[in-house]
Amino acid sequence: MFVEALFSPAFTLYDNSMKLMVRLLTGLVPFAGVVASAASDPRPNTALGPSAFTAPGAFPTSVFSHYYNSPTATSAQVQPIISDPVEHKVYSLSLTNPDTIPKNDTKDPHPLPPKASSSLLLAHAIDQVLSIASNPIFGSDTCAKCQAALEVGKFLAMAAPDQGPALAVALCNHFKFNSDCATEFGLLALGSVITQVVANADVGGFDGQMLCQNFLGLCPLPPTTSLNLTGWFAKLKPSPLPAPKKPSGKRLKVLHASDLHIDPRYATGSEANCTSGLCCRENNHNAQSLNQTVLAAPRFGWFQCDSPYSLVLAALQAIPVLTGTERSGFDFTVYTGDLVSHDSDNQLSRDYVMYTETVIYDLFKRLLGSGPVYATLGNHDSYNQAQDAPHTLGGALADQFSWNYDHVAALWKHENWLPESAVQLARAHYAAYMVQRKDGLRIISLNTDMWYRANYFNYINLSHPDTSGMLRFLTDELQEAEDAGERAWIIGHVLSGWDGTNPLLNPTDLFYQIVDRFSPHVIAGIFWGHTHEDQLSIFYANNATTINAQTAQSVAWIGPSITPLNNLNSGFRLYEVDSSTFEILDAHTWKSDVNAFGALDSQLQFGPTYVYEYSTRAAYGANVTGWGLNDPLNATWWHLVTEQMEANHDLVTTFNTFQGKTSARTKPCTGDCAVAKICYIRSGSASLGRQNCQQGFGSVQS
Repeated sequence: MFVEALFSPAFTLYDNSMKLMVRLLTGLVPFAGVVASAASDPRPNTALGPSAFTAPGAFPTSVFSHYYNSPTATSAQVQPIISDPVEHKVYSLSLTNPDTIPKNDTKDPHPLPPKASSSLLLAHAIDQVLSIASNPIFGSDTCAKCQAALEVGKFLAMAAPDQGPALAVALCNHFKFNSDCATEFGLLALGSVITQVVANADVGGFDGQMLCQNFLGLCPLPPTTSLNLTGWFAKLKPSPLPAPKKPSGKRLKVLHASDLHIDPRYATGSEANCTSGLCCRENNHNAQSLNQTVLAAPRFGWFQCDSPYSLVLAALQAIPVLTGTERSGFDFTVYTGDLVSHDSDNQLSRDYVMYTETVIYDLFKRLLGSGPVYATLGNHDSYNQAQDAPHTLGGALADQFSWNYDHVAALWKHENWLPESAVQLARAHYAAYMVQRKDGLRIISLNTDMWYRANYFNYINLSHPDTSGMLRFLTDELQEAEDAGERAWIIGHVLSGWDGTNPLLNPTDLFYQIVDRFSPHVIAGIFWGHTHEDQLSIFYANNATTINAQTAQSVAWIGPSITPLNNLNSGFRLYEVDSSTFEILDAHTWKSDVNAFGALDSQLQFGPTYVYEYSTRAAYGANVTGWGLNDPLNATWWHLVTEQMEANHDLVTTFNTFQGKTSARTKPCTGDCAVAKICYIRSGSASLGRQNCQQGFGSVQS
């Protein structure tokens, strides 16, 4: 930069004293001012010049031609006017003014890299994830690798959401997570769901750890998050509890059906012993015998297959006859979810789901007789399957599954099962609703996808136990029931406890506390499905810190499935219910032997036979003392049954047999299995099942 200073050609020396100053400044004279004497100079070579110099006190104003301030510089530093011969501009006072120093330069360019294209972002995201996977700094910490990779995925999902599914497919292919990654994780399958979840989840925290744990097995399962129930309940639990309602002596007949899983694509004669996917389909084969069928699918169904139309009709024809309701109909029916077959996502669609809902609810109406059906959605009653998004996502994404809620609510209204108030609740609350029956019982139906492990949307803000608001809805409805002096049944699909392998820990922990708060005076029964097996869970006071007959409070009945998948018989159940207390006085279960279905193909006279399997009271209550015929099969009774199981494992064998609906393929349960099975029965939440019980014995579907 050129400066109008000493060496400028335009510079003029005004007098001799100024000439001397210039010479001093340019080194042409050795010194000016005070100079140390030669005698005191310690340096050996005095030709180097003086050892000290003192400048004049006055600023040499002639150094610059022009100033912004007074050039005397007695009270402030000078501000010379500087001209730039290259840029041909004069720099303003604001550039150097000590009174107006800028905080940030807002004029000069501060370049950023150009915005990458979506395809380039994808390429770099893949490279970064692979780099993380091979980075030695992580060592063997697969959890840290996974969460770091999710951070990369999160930025891609936010910056280029259209590339999210492509990243999922690319990583699936690289790490061999699936044999058909494009079909499983592409845009038309789970790719869009995963992109939404990763974009919204705290992938570097608890959400990411749970995603890596549940879907990839790369993180340890974190413990249940401590609950803070401050303000959750509007009122304290009454103490003492209200006097229990007196039994009426009149018994209601209530059907419990579950997991029908109709398969309209079932192909009689196709491979029933396929090696992957849903069998009894033309597109699935046995890998060891591609050109010849190993086992032809019987027309009424098989162990590795969902229910063909013929089995569905056989069951629905048998139910009224066997339960003695041909003329009277049921007082009401609870259907605990899963209408749709076990197709992979690429074979599903909204139309397929709505088709199934339309067919089955219509058959229920026409074949089960009078009495309303109170239904709940199962994890397969959605598309993508098992996916339901919380309204807290906001915007259009908050209502992306409303098509389904609106559809089933309209069907329930069409069949005249729900009043308008319940229909509107179902539309607004993920197909969950409350029905206030005239007899004083409230039916509260939940969408348990909101705590199901396979629902990716549950991994957004997972440390909060009720992101969807489902359990807030339940709590408020139970509080209203308590205030009105009414009793309630809770119905849902995915069970809250047992061995803890199906639901998430945090929401079912909160559910357990809600059950504790409103039991036993409000909640008269809880009913689940999902496992296809005949099971049961007991809820105790104070989160089961003390497990005995005195602390047992509520029972959840897990209903048997109509579908035989996997390796089970087909079955259903009838409850005898007191019309005043709404407690269960007995439960009757029927089953059909799937092993015999193959023999029915050669004739048209007979279809499947459903036979009476057992009475709950008779099967388990022989040694439970002090229980009359009209006393309920409540939590206390069931705890006493588990004590009998501890004393005699033969009773566990009975339970295990019924769990598979007396299937020829149910394996025995002895030793550790028997101990674990009792523990599962006493575990009403996933937290308790995981914490207290040995794993590995939850299912009989070998």
